[in-house]
Amino acid sequence: MSLLSLTVGYCRTRARTLSRNYSSSSTFRFFVVLTSKKSLIQRRCRGLRQHIFQVTRLLSSRKPPKDGNIKEESRGREWQDSNNGKDQRRKRWKRGESYWWSRFQEEFPFDDKTVQNLAAGAAGMASAFLYFHFRETGVQISWKDFVHHYLSRGLVGHVEVVNKQYVKVFPAPGVNTSRVNYLWFNIGSADSFEHNLELAQQEIGLDSTQKVPVLYSSESDGTLFLSVLPILLVVGFLLFATRQGPMAGGLGGWGRGSLFGISESKARIIKNNVSVRFKDVAGCEEAKQDILEFINFLKSPRQYHDLGAKIPKGAVLWGPSGNGKTLLAKATAGEANVPFIAVNGSEFQEMFVGVGAARIRDLFATARKNAPCILFIDEIDAIGRKRGKENFGDGGEQENTLNQLLVEMDGFNSSTNIVVLAATNRVDILDPALMRPGRFDRHVYIGPPDMKGRASIFKVHLRPLKLDSSVDVETLARNLAALTPDFTGADIANVCNEAALIAARRLSQYVSSKHFEWAVERVVGDVVFSGLEKRSQVLQLPEKITLAYHEAGHAVTGWFLEHADPLFKVSLVPRGTGLGYAQYLPKEQYLFTQEQLFDRMCMMLGGRVAEQVFFRQVTTRAQDDLRKVTQSAYAQIVQFGMNGAVGQVSFDLPQWGSLITDKPFSESTAQVIDQEVRSLIDTAFQRTLELILDKKEMVEKVAKHLLDQEILDRVDMVELLGPRPFQEKFSYQEVVDCLEKSKEDTFLPEGLTDWQNNKGDKKHLQNRQNTSALYL
Repeated sequence: MSLLSLTVGYCRTRARTLSRNYSSSSTFRFFVVLTSKKSLIQRRCRGLRQHIFQVTRLLSSRKPPKDGNIKEESRGREWQDSNNGKDQRRKRWKRGESYWWSRFQEEFPFDDKTVQNLAAGAAGMASAFLYFHFRETGVQISWKDFVHHYLSRGLVGHVEVVNKQYVKVFPAPGVNTSRVNYLWFNIGSADSFEHNLELAQQEIGLDSTQKVPVLYSSESDGTLFLSVLPILLVVGFLLFATRQGPMAGGLGGWGRGSLFGISESKARIIKNNVSVRFKDVAGCEEAKQDILEFINFLKSPRQYHDLGAKIPKGAVLWGPSGNGKTLLAKATAGEANVPFIAVNGSEFQEMFVGVGAARIRDLFATARKNAPCILFIDEIDAIGRKRGKENFGDGGEQENTLNQLLVEMDGFNSSTNIVVLAATNRVDILDPALMRPGRFDRHVYIGPPDMKGRASIFKVHLRPLKLDSSVDVETLARNLAALTPDFTGADIANVCNEAALIAARRLSQYVSSKHFEWAVERVVGDVVFSGLEKRSQVLQLPEKITLAYHEAGHAVTGWFLEHADPLFKVSLVPRGTGLGYAQYLPKEQYLFTQEQLFDRMCMMLGGRVAEQVFFRQVTTRAQDDLRKVTQSAYAQIVQFGMNGAVGQVSFDLPQWGSLITDKPFSESTAQVIDQEVRSLIDTAFQRTLELILDKKEMVEKVAKHLLDQEILDRVDMVELLGPRPFQEKFSYQEVVDCLEKSKEDTFLPEGLTDWQNNKGDKKHLQNRQNTSALYL
C-alpha cells in the first residue's frame, strides 16, 4: 500500500514540475505539445490510480467489487466457485465417511472393552507374523554332508556353536544364499566337535590360515518362557476372575468389579423405570393398604409427624410362593416417587469372611444418601435365619451378616425416611430379633386369593389378551375363578398365558372361552400329573376297563356322600404320568368337622373298593389315594385331637425332607396312634364298601359310559345317576352368582385416598397459613 501511494505521489509531482517548466515559454506550439503531454500523463496516472484503488479495495474487503474490471471479477468468482466446489466435495466425502462409520457401528456394536480385546489380538497376530516372516531360516544337515559338500569345497565362512548343543554353518563371502541364511546340525559336545573338525580339516589339507573359525554363542530356546508360563497363567486367571467372575458384580475394570470392590453392595437403584403399578396387582387389597401407608408417609410425612406418629421402620411380606410378594414390591417401586433400592439376600453370601457385613454397611450407606427411599430385600431368609447350634458350615459368616443387619436397622430412626421391605416364604425360620418391633414392625401375610380375589386377578391378566368379541370379561373372570380353586396368582397368570398359546397353536384369531377351559385342564394336569394329554398312549383293554371302574367308584361315592366335593369332570385320557384324572370343585371352607373329613376319606377310597368289588383284585392305581387317606387320618388324630383314645392333644407331624431327631410323644402313645389310624381307615373302607355294593349298578353304568366317551362332566352325571339325594349347599352356578353379587373390597381409609396426589404437605402448609391469618 505504501509503495502504491509513493508511485501516485511521484506521478503528480512530476506532472506539476513539467507544467511549471514549460509554462514560461512564449511559443504556442510547445504549449500545446506540453499541454497534450500533461493531459496524457494525467490520464495515465489517473488510470493507474483507479487500478491501484480497485486492487486496494479488493485486498482490504471480503466482499467482491461491484464495478471495475470484468476480468478481475470473473477471476475472483471462478476462484470462489472452485473453493466452494472443493468445500462441497470435502463435505460430501466427510458425510460419506461418517455414514459408512455409523453403518459399521450399527452392524457391529463393539464396546470399548471389545475394541481393546480386538486391538490386543491384532497386535499379537502382527507380532507373530513379523517374527515368523523376518526370522532367519536354516536347513538341517548331517556331519557327513557338512564335511563332503561344504567344508571340502570351501563354501564355509565360519561356524557358530549355539548353547553347546548345535552348530550353525554360515557361508563364505560370495556364496549365493538366496533361500537359506545358514545350515545347522546337532552335536554331542563342543569338545568332540572341535576335535572332529580339526581332523576333517587335516584330511582335506587345509593349512592354519584356511581353517574355519569357530564361534560360541548362547540363545534362548524358550525354556525360560515355559518355566514362567504357569505363573503367568495363574495371574491371568485371577485377573479374569476379578473382572468377569462372580466377584465382578456385573461391572468391568477395577473398582466395583475387582477384588478391591468386593465389599461393595450389588444393590440396584430403580428410579421411574418400572412399568408395574398397583392396578396390576389384585387379590391382596389388605397388603396393598399396608404398603400404601409406607408410600404415603414418604410422600407426605407431616401428616403423621403432626400427630406424633412414627412410621414403622420395616415390613415383611411373607406367604406361599406365587402369591405376588415380589410383584407387590415391583408395584411399590413403580408407584413411589422416591428411589427404590432392590437387593437379593443371597448377594450377601460370599466365600470371603466379612464380605456380607461390609455389603450390608454399604447398602445402608447408599440408602442414607438417597433418602427418602424404599429398601427392598428379597429372600431375606438367606441371611436372616435363626442363630443357634443348628447352623453348620458358614453359619458364623451368616450370623455376622445378620448381626450387621440388626445394627443397621436399629441404627437409624424414622426421621431419616428410609423404609425397609423384605420378602420371604419361610418366615418361621427368621430370627426373633429381626422380627421384633423396631426393626420389622409389620408382618404382612400374602396368601392364596379367595374366589373374589381370583376373579380380580383374572381381570388383570385378561387385559393384554385379544379376546373374542362375544366374550364378556366380567363373566369370563367369574367363571374361571370358580373353576380354579386354590390357585395362586402365578397359576392364574399361567392359565391366561396357556389359553393364548393354545389359540395361537390352533391358528385362531381370538382367544375364546373354550381355550380357557383347555388351559385350566392343562394347568390342573401339570400340577397333579405334570404333563399334557397323551392321546397317542394306547392302554390295553384290561387296563382301560380297570381304570374306568376305578374312576367310576370315585364319582359314585362322592355323588352319594353329603360332605364330599362336587364332581366337575372325570377323564380316562392319560396325562403325563397319570392314566386319568377327576376334577372337583371344593368350596371355600376354612373349618372342617370330623364328619366332613370322614366323607372325604371315603370318597378317596372309592376307587380301591370298586376294583376289589368288580375284579376281586387291586392295582397300583390307588397309591396316591391311600397316601392322602393316611395323611388325613394322622392329621385328625395327632394334630386335630379328633380321637377319644389319644385325647385332646396336638403334636406336630414331621415335615417332608426334615430330619426327625426325636418324637414329641412316647412309644406307647405312638402305638396307640398307629392303632387308631388303622381303625379309622378300616372304618372308612367298610363304609365305602357298603356304598359301592349298594350302588353297584350305577357304578357299572358310569364305567361303561366312560369307556365309550372317555370324558364325563356334571351334566352327564345328572343324566346317569339323577340329582344328588340331598340338597346341595354349594354348586358351580351358586359360585358364579355369588361372585356376580359381590366384588373384591378395594376401600381405602380417608387418609390414603389421595396418596397419588401428594397433597399431605400442601394441606399442612395451607392450614398453617390459615392459622397465621386468623392470629393476625
